[in-house]
Amino acid sequence: MVLLDDKVYEYLTSDPYLVRMGFIDNLRKHSSGCAVFQKNWKKADGTYKTETIYLHKLVAEKFMVKEKTPQKNLVGTKNGNKLDCRLENIVYRSRAVASRKRKTSSKAGYTGVYQENNRYRAVISINRKSVHIGMFSTPEEAALAYNKKSRELYGENGKINMIKLRKDKS
Repeated sequence: MVLLDDKVYEYLTSDPYLVRMGFIDNLRKHSSGCAVFQKNWKKADGTYKTETIYLHKLVAEKFMVKEKTPQKNLVGTKNGNKLDCRLENIVYRSRAVASRKRKTSSKAGYTGVYQENNRYRAVISINRKSVHIGMFSTPEEAALAYNKKSRELYGENGKINMIKLRKDKS
């Protein structure tokens, strides 16, 4: 389910171009987690063109144009929910901040945490260089150490791991 402000919904359901293409009725959840409109159009020469419009980007470009700068030109969401397209949740970010907010691909399940034998290394990137934070017994301890360093270095723009609770094996 997509979250929208009243004035954004009003725009999406009254703009002639968006209404003509059936924008609001053809939104779907993209594999990236975003709300997206995608449609194939047959061109005059018989070939097809795919039109893709990401809802959060459309909202930002229509209602937040003054907040876009050459440095902060990528659209993201403050709370991480890409279906929450309310204006209070949409933000323009720099590439570096967007990169820090991306979902982890670490096998340990946490950003900046890597298993080495039976221990877990916490690492963070500072000025494009990997900096060792420490070695820990569990991935959760390493993730907490990463979180602390991330807050210290980047404040609210830092990546924060969501710690999974482990069930005791006793």
